Amino acid sequence: MIVWLNGTHGAGKTTTGALVRRLIPDSRVFDAEKVGETLMDITPALPGAGVDNFQHWPPWRPLVVETAHRVLAYAGGTLVMPMTVLVERYWREISSGLARHAIPVRHFVLHADQDTLRRRIEAADPVPSPFRIAHLEPYAQAARTWLHAEAEVVDTTHLTPAQAAGRIAEAVQR
Repeated sequence: MIVWLNGTHGAGKTTTGALVRRLIPDSRVFDAEKVGETLMDITPALPGAGVDNFQHWPPWRPLVVETAHRVLAYAGGTLVMPMTVLVERYWREISSGLARHAIPVRHFVLHADQDTLRRRIEAADPVPSPFRIAHLEPYAQAARTWLHAEAEVVDTTHLTPAQAAGRIAEAVQR
């Protein structure tokens, strides 16, 4: 099984994912961003390397699917995958690829209102990440149009990461 933690950049997916892993027996964290980092390290750079997000490279999505499939085939258990995916077409490509491998996916969105997200992003670093700030509106758009309908929404506005992890682990184990 895959427990996919979605939400905007800075929503707490990585922190929550590490806590979820501790609560679900036989689970591992797979950060699909590492697949993107590998693609970014290719020299000379891939076509379209000027884009601001490696998810726009067509190889990223099937590589995430195949990596998850191979890790689960080798190790079994549950993969906890904290990864923002805000483009519906990309999510459909990933989720249908996982379905072709008969891998069940529990898709959660860590949600907070825009003011809370902005405060968290600004508090996280001495210089707030322009990348994270720039993705607040695309997240809000995805949440309004498709994302919240495709996932189990966990409103983290007033939750600690440990509380959010507890809710997710409880939902998965039901």
